[in-house]
Parts: sequence; C-alpha cells; structure tokens
Amino acid sequence: MENNNTQQPNTSHKAASRLMQGATILAIAGILSKVFGAIFRIPLTNMIGAEGQSYYGAAYPVYQFFYVIATAGFPVAISRMVSERIALGDYINANKSFKLALKVSLVISVISFIICFFGAKGIATFYGNPGAENSIRAISIALLFTPIAASLRGYFQGHQNMTPTAVSQVVEQIVRVTIGLILAYIFFRTSLENAAAGATFGASAGMIAAMILLLSIYKKNLATRQENMRKSVVRDESDNARIKELIEIVIPITIGSSIMPLMMIIDAAVIMRRLQATGWTLAMSKTLYGLISGYCDPLVNLPVVFIDAITISLIPAVTTAFTLKKKADLDGNIKTGLKTMMVITYPCAIGLIVLAKPILHLLFPTKLDEADLAIHTLQILAFSIIALAIMRTMSSSLQGIGKMTLPVINLFIGAVVKIIVTFILVGIPALNINGAAFGTVCAYLTAAILNYRGLRKHANVELDLKDIFLRPLLASVIMGVSAIVFYEIMYLIHPGNTLATGFAILGAIVVYFVMVFVTKAVSREELALVPKGDKIYEIAVRLHLAK
Repeated sequence: MENNNTQQPNTSHKAASRLMQGATILAIAGILSKVFGAIFRIPLTNMIGAEGQSYYGAAYPVYQFFYVIATAGFPVAISRMVSERIALGDYINANKSFKLALKVSLVISVISFIICFFGAKGIATFYGNPGAENSIRAISIALLFTPIAASLRGYFQGHQNMTPTAVSQVVEQIVRVTIGLILAYIFFRTSLENAAAGATFGASAGMIAAMILLLSIYKKNLATRQENMRKSVVRDESDNARIKELIEIVIPITIGSSIMPLMMIIDAAVIMRRLQATGWTLAMSKTLYGLISGYCDPLVNLPVVFIDAITISLIPAVTTAFTLKKKADLDGNIKTGLKTMMVITYPCAIGLIVLAKPILHLLFPTKLDEADLAIHTLQILAFSIIALAIMRTMSSSLQGIGKMTLPVINLFIGAVVKIIVTFILVGIPALNINGAAFGTVCAYLTAAILNYRGLRKHANVELDLKDIFLRPLLASVIMGVSAIVFYEIMYLIHPGNTLATGFAILGAIVVYFVMVFVTKAVSREELALVPKGDKIYEIAVRLHLAK
C-alpha cells in the first residue's frame, strides 16, 4: 500500500472520528437491545429454570447456524462492495451490487428455513434433547425474513450510515421481548417445552418488525438514491464480475461465520453426551447445560453490543482506507477499534469475575441454587469477552483489506481447539460444564492470535502493546479490586445483596473513570473521537484528572 502523506493526520482523524460515531450509534442501540434482552431472559429464566432454558438455548445454535448460512456473508459483502464503489463515486454499481446480493440471500434463506422447520425433530434428537423440537421450529420462521433485514443493514452500513441498523435493532428487541414473554407465559401452563417455544417465536416476530422498518427507510430514501445515481461516475462493470466478487466475499465469510454455530451444535451434543457418559443423569446434564445458556450467556453477551458496534463500523472504514491507499487511515482505524475494544471489554470481564456471585443472586433470586452452580462458569466465560473482542477486531480488519479466507481458516482452527478442549475437560467430573467454558476461551484466543499474525503480514500493522493493552488492563484491575472493597463495606453496613451489589457497581464505574485518566489509558485525542468526548475531557480537567 502506498503512503499518502498529504494531510494524512487530518484525514486520519476524520476517518477515525467517523468510525467512532458509527460505533457509538450502534453501541447505544445495542445497549438498549441488551436491556430489552435482559428484561426478556431474566424473567424467562426465573419462570422456566435451567431445564426450560436447555430447550430454549438448544434452538439458538441451530437457528444461528442456518441464519449464518442464509445471511451472514451478505451484509459484510454488501457493506464492502457498496463502500468500495462509493469511495470511487460509483453509486450505480453500488446499488446493483446490493440488489444482486439480496436476491441470492433470499433463495438461500428459503432453503434454510425448509431444512430447519421440517427437520426440527431430527435436529433435537441429534442434540439428545428431544424437548427442543418445538423451539427449533418456532425460531426457524425468522429465516424467511432475515435476509431482507440483513441485506438492508449491510447497504446502509456501506454508506457508513449506522442509524437504520441501530433503530431496527431496538425495534426488533422490543417486539421480541413483548411477544416472547407473552407467549411463554401463556404456554407455561401447558409445558416447559411449549413455554420455551413461545419464547423463541419472539425472535421471529422481532425480525419481521425489523424488516418492515428497514424497508420503509429504504423506500423513504428513494430521492437521495436517484440524486446519487445522476451524479455517479460511470464505470463498466458486468453482472458476471459482480457475481464473481460476491462469491469471493460471501463464501469464505459464510463458511467462517458458520464454523462457530456449527461447532456450538456439535458442542451441545458433546456436552450432553459427555456429561451422561461420566456419570451425570439426563436431568442433571440438562441443568448443567442450561447454566451456560440461561445464566451466563445473557451476562457475557452484554459487552458483545460494543464488539458488534465497533466491528460493523470498522469494515467499511478499513475498506475505504485500503481502497484509497491511505495507510495512515488504515492504521488509525485498526488501532482505534482495538483500543476501544480493550477500554470497554476489560472492565466488563473483570467486573463479572469479581462480582459473579452477587450479580447472579441479584438477577436470579428465585433460582439461587442454580445461580450458585453458574458462578465459576461465568467467571471463566468472562475471559472469553476479551478474547472475542480481539479476534473480531482482527477478523474485521482482515476482511476490510480483502483477506476473506484467512479469518475463516483461523476460526476453524479455533473451533477445533474448542471441541478438543471441551471433550477432554467436560469429561473430568470436577470440571463438568466448566470444561465447555474453558473450551470457548481457548477457541477465541487461538483465532485472535492467528488473526493478529495475519494482519501484521498482510497490512504491516504494528500495535503499541503498552498503550492498547496494558494501560486499560491496569485501570480495570484497580476497578475490580475497588468493586470487591465497595461490596464488602456496604454489606457490613447493610447486609443485603441488592444494595451492596448496586453500590459496588456504581463505585467501580467512578473508580474506572478516574483510573483511565490516571493511567493515561485514554488520551485527549482519542476521547475527542467519541461524540461529546471533548465535554467528558473537560470534566476530567476540572476534577484535576487530566491537563
């Protein structure tokens, strides 16, 4: 790649600023979505318990696998193809690329729905969990509508417009929670299997609502698209060339994205069978498996909001910089994305580790025995948040520079590591389900290391380990210690878990805010990239935390 030095610091700053603005919009929407998700999962778990969650949780890896096949590669492909052409001023072929990808994804999604809906019984039997059949069938309906929603999100993201994606995510979650809880409550009177199926159908209803909203936004922007078409440069590009490019992007991304869901399907079967083979009863095996999907996943997935927001914004930003051969923008975007990941995911992971028991008791007061069983599993899975953040940042960066196959190979290697580690460790009675948690951490960490090696080789990216990793880690560790101290002090004053936990979390937030400035984990320039970041820095200056 060439080095364009003309006004690079300024353009690099603007590129990073656009990246962070898009990520912030998606993060806010993601937080709201996760709040609604917590509103959904927490009362649902309190209602149906670990056994019911084993049915509900079993449906999602299957759905995710077919969802990935039908749609995963297309939003990324559309985002990359659209942003690349817009960078060159070619709005005509950007629009044609979007429509082509949408048609192909529709065909694949219908086939996936048929397999998932009519094969639900066989899939549940393969799981060794036949009660999950209705849940698998209920959620498969979403596959008919996801390609339209996913393709439209990719189209808007290619324009570096994250608002439609953000709004549709919130609407999707509101509908999912409302419909899912209502149906779960209605069917709970009949059986746990039916209650779980009612809950999973909420995902289908939410996706339908998101699709309708995105279509309305797309149609509303017709005048803008027509204006862009009129001012577009004219480039000769055949349908065959677009199809070839689409295939080159979609196939490796789809394969890569389907690896983990496929491994999760195999993982679920391995866990259930391995537990029973080492002396656990079927009922206890269901309970242990339900600890991950019911108690740990809702908490571990909260930081994924920020991970998704950053990676979605990162791909078009990296693609644009790479297409225009702006090395400073490329390096700046990757560094900004990774640094932001660490500043966010470190405290999330450490907070879950040190406050695992209080948080689980706070959220699941009617299932304290099962919540206690989930403590160590949650603490182990907390490390996967950091590993996943690094892996996803590197993977998105590789996709942005056109290296589509490499992240796939690396993730496959990580998935194989997961299966091996899970099989060995779950078979140790003292570890049981915790072995699966260790397997997840090992999988993400392996893929992350391999992705970083690939990024150094193909983009000549060098990272400042102290600035990106060590300073945020120091601030987070101090925050974690303070959280324990705050909890113990408040519990001595008022012996109640709810108040002590809330006080510890609020105190930890304040300590972390202070420590990111004391340790210089965040600079003034980096904070300025975030909306209202300059005002945040002014507050730090007034508090004598920064100069």
